[in-house]
Amino acid sequence: MLTKHELAKYIDHTLLKATATFEDIKLLCLEAKEYGFYSVCVNSYYVKHVVNILRGSNINVAVTVGFPLGAMSTSSKVFEAAEAVKAGASEVDMVMNVGLLKSGDFYAVQEDIAQVVKIVKETNSKAKVKVILEMGYLDENEKVSACQLAKAAKADFVKTSTGFGSGGATVEDVAIMRKLVGDSMGVKASGGIRDLKTALAMIEAGATRIGSSSGIAIIQDCN
Repeated sequence: MLTKHELAKYIDHTLLKATATFEDIKLLCLEAKEYGFYSVCVNSYYVKHVVNILRGSNINVAVTVGFPLGAMSTSSKVFEAAEAVKAGASEVDMVMNVGLLKSGDFYAVQEDIAQVVKIVKETNSKAKVKVILEMGYLDENEKVSACQLAKAAKADFVKTSTGFGSGGATVEDVAIMRKLVGDSMGVKASGGIRDLKTALAMIEAGATRIGSSSGIAIIQDCN
């Protein structure tokens, strides 16, 4: 069994609701410092705000790009990612263009990811890119293709879902993702993870990061 401290280091403490206020974001950051979470994950507008609050701590700043649909232009994603990393984000969670994948335009999907990876690494070579695949929208063949394309584009992580799509993380999907990407990439389980039992099941299946707005409840359940 993981200790509370060990488990906290798996968690991206997340707030992505449209109604989130500056005070809500501030509270998220203070909670992350109190519980020792790996990072906070916010929409890109709030990066500077979060960086200021977390200054002097070891909490990382993760930001969403192309959120939540992933259907905007690649240049829009590239600009948003670059601005976020310049502002202090060290991790970028970008949404794959699901429609392109379903259209069979695999080159365009890979290029969309690769261009974001390129600008992120150019801006900060240590920054990481996670690709949100929205596994709930994909059939088995599409899941395989999505993981392969993210890997080919040199992303650092594959991630299950935005939490705003048709379904959240499942143990089965995490296991599939881990099998497909091997040990060369991280796997982030996100969407509907609200308790310790579910979080531990995701980690057991191969997740190396947990995205959740219920991180405190998860940690408090850990003895």
